[in-house]
Amino acid sequence: MEAPILGLRKKRKLGPKRLRSELERLHSISLSVSVIHKVLRRNDCKPLAKPTRKKAEYIRYCRPIPGERIQMDTCKIAPNLYQYTAIDDCTRCRVLQICKKRTACSTLDFLERVVDQLPFPAQRIQTDRGMEFFAEKVQRRLMEHGIRFHPNKPGSPHLNGKVERSQKTDLEEFYPTVDLKAAGLENLLSEWQHYYNWFRPHSSLGGKSPDERRLELSPVTPFWDEVEKNYHPEKERLRVQNYYYDLRLAKLKRCM
Repeated sequence: MEAPILGLRKKRKLGPKRLRSELERLHSISLSVSVIHKVLRRNDCKPLAKPTRKKAEYIRYCRPIPGERIQMDTCKIAPNLYQYTAIDDCTRCRVLQICKKRTACSTLDFLERVVDQLPFPAQRIQTDRGMEFFAEKVQRRLMEHGIRFHPNKPGSPHLNGKVERSQKTDLEEFYPTVDLKAAGLENLLSEWQHYYNWFRPHSSLGGKSPDERRLELSPVTPFWDEVEKNYHPEKERLRVQNYYYDLRLAKLKRCM
């Protein structure tokens, strides 16, 4: 059993907790963290160096209600291969999709998947200021679904920190295990999404999976009809990608 442990450690630089998760997912091997740690120590594997943060540590935040804020982003995997990611701020439940281009049409297609696959209503979508999110047809589709659009200000990746970190997890744990050129990548990504949501322990959730956290909060999770009652379309407006021009438009609307 030492061979897969040492192989994953050498190839992907995983710690004991992540090794335990990947051994069970990839090899159906169930071991405790202490056993894996003993194997690494017996084979003289040096501890992984922890990255030091130059900036001050950010205060961790979390929305109290599932669906209250959904962070959305895109990530380039390879030439002509992009991943769309949506993650719930509260439960960390995710929806993933592979696309060939980052366009408004791809965003519309992904948005329908998010609405269909999330087990609770999405109340607000938070994105960076990528062009694929600011098309008028994308914003109007959000209004049709009763979802508020909240783009971050420029140069603030930490505001979308959960989706950024989850994409890093995909690059570390999923994509090294698949062939990007092989057929069926979308099906493999769907299997990874299911594993992430239902079984993968999450450190920020105290070792629980996103679905376990979702079940805990089911008594306070609103239904679609409740969300629709609290949505006021007259308060929404079309956003523009230029942040400072968008601020001026918002100020003009308040003065009217």
